[in-house]
Amino acid sequence: MHGIKRSRITPQAAEAKRVKEQSKIEAYLALQSDVLGRKRSKDLTTDSLGQTTKLLDLNPEFYTIWNFRRNILLTLFPTLSPDEVVAHLTSDLRLTTSYLLVHPKVYWIWNHRKWCLESVPDGPGESVKWKEEFWKGELKLVEKMLDADSRNFHAWDYRRYVLASLPTQRPLLDELKYTQSKIESNFSNFSAWHCRTKTLAAIWEKEHTSEIEIRKTKDQEFELVTQALWTDPNDQSGWLYHRWLVGSEPSLDILQREMKNIKDLYEVEPDSKWCINALAHYTLLLAKNSSTTSDDEEKLKSEAKNLYRRLEDVDPDRKNRYKDMGMSTPGSPIQLDQG
Repeated sequence: MHGIKRSRITPQAAEAKRVKEQSKIEAYLALQSDVLGRKRSKDLTTDSLGQTTKLLDLNPEFYTIWNFRRNILLTLFPTLSPDEVVAHLTSDLRLTTSYLLVHPKVYWIWNHRKWCLESVPDGPGESVKWKEEFWKGELKLVEKMLDADSRNFHAWDYRRYVLASLPTQRPLLDELKYTQSKIESNFSNFSAWHCRTKTLAAIWEKEHTSEIEIRKTKDQEFELVTQALWTDPNDQSGWLYHRWLVGSEPSLDILQREMKNIKDLYEVEPDSKWCINALAHYTLLLAKNSSTTSDDEEKLKSEAKNLYRRLEDVDPDRKNRYKDMGMSTPGSPIQLDQG
């Protein structure tokens, strides 16, 4: 930066730094060689367990070592009391927590955590309560992880896993409120929108919700997602949720209402590719609606093709894709580009 004097490193300091880094590399390679050698010779001892900890401290993405660690623990567990097994698993949960704080998106850490929870033995007396304490702790942890990064899809996936595993099921309405809080704090949270689709579908199935009640709920959801679309029409998350709400065979009044709203947005944001994409898709849905005459159908198909041509200009990187979509018939499935 201008105005800031750069400090010069002396040749001696540079050499000292190089030697230090080289020493670290050599130590890591020696440790890696030792642990892999133990794995090959099936040295499933507590000493080997300690060595895997040292190696994972340096490289928690080394999935082979996680597998080796589990094999060691599985060998040790039959010789231990339930309390001692729980102590080992608790230690590993603490270990993975420390790793996740630095590496929140490493699959192998989340995977080992699942294994630990699934390996908790039945406790004394009411084993359900014994295990429930572990699962409740996981729910608190994942909520903290999502507070730190609300769009961490690994954490959202893990949250669904925890909720499905709780001995006492969490009310679905509570989860619906949770997803709404995350969405309202950040409309660009694809994982929260996705979780909301799963939660609403589960509620409707569990409560045998009537079509009239589903329609009322969807109307409220349209209001929520419309806020997101107008806030940031170039974000994909809200558009995918909107398409889920509309469905593949929407009623004529819903389709016309939502198309009008999108046209209003299109007038304000004529270069929003997601807005144009949605309008083209819904135009084709309207074309195949049972109330549409054959003449109107052809006009609507022509409108959709013009919109896809517009997309070729707005989003030239996907020009060939839009050409293909423009040639699709109304009955053909059209998917939003995930990229």
